[in-house]
Amino acid sequence: MDKNLKKLLIKTKKSVFTQQVGNNSSKFKGDGYDFVELREYEDGEDIRKIDWVISAKMQKPFIKVFHPQRELRVNIIPILNGSVYFGTQKFKQDIIVEISAILGYSASANGDNYGSYIYNENLILNTKYTKSLLGVDKMCEKIKNYISLNKQCDYKNLATSIFKQIKQKSILFLIGDFFDTSKLNIKLLSKKHEVFIVIVRDRFEENPTQLGDVNLTDSSSGKVFDGEFSGSLIKNYQKIVKQNDHSFYTDLKQSGIEFTKIYTDENPIIKLMKLFR
Repeated sequence: MDKNLKKLLIKTKKSVFTQQVGNNSSKFKGDGYDFVELREYEDGEDIRKIDWVISAKMQKPFIKVFHPQRELRVNIIPILNGSVYFGTQKFKQDIIVEISAILGYSASANGDNYGSYIYNENLILNTKYTKSLLGVDKMCEKIKNYISLNKQCDYKNLATSIFKQIKQKSILFLIGDFFDTSKLNIKLLSKKHEVFIVIVRDRFEENPTQLGDVNLTDSSSGKVFDGEFSGSLIKNYQKIVKQNDHSFYTDLKQSGIEFTKIYTDENPIIKLMKLFR
């Protein structure tokens, strides 16, 4: 394992278990039990289970019967297209690795099954479900070493791919930079799963400075821009980014999906703790 990754995992594990990130939130847990039926009370049963409203109407005691709810699975889904191969402070892909480690350790600490996928043009199984802490190392090493350069993100089929692949109701963490999300049908996922969005950006991407004459290559499509990067071009670019984000955030709020944005110069664990509260 890469030495820098090993140091990161040790640091992240310590932070998670010291600050108990996962335990700051009920979002890693289901409701506990599913209501099944009402039936007449029998001698010796716990009177706390009595439904007093129904009992009063029926003139005899009835209790609520519950079955334990199946364990919810935590699915960590990094979106690794070419644009995450960028960063002025740290590469966005490295921040995504750190976020995935925090989520994995938190799920393990709570005794939850967690697994991971990678998405760009297709949904790829990254690691199988486990509760083991060692599973985090394997997951993060694969995300760290994944070649995202020249990969494009098919946002149009993202929700459908996940919906078909992950059949059991789950908690989904989608982690990516989420540019150009006009074709992403996030409402489809929220109908079946509990979804959280973690947006990873570099500040330069939202507020670029004038660079003058440049030769730039798009890390997703491979297209080359050769010209002056300044003035009206920057303003038009910023306008497009703001319009995309405004529309995306509106869709998330209307779908009841919680989200946070983490920049490459920020500490992910602090932002995630706020999300979990």
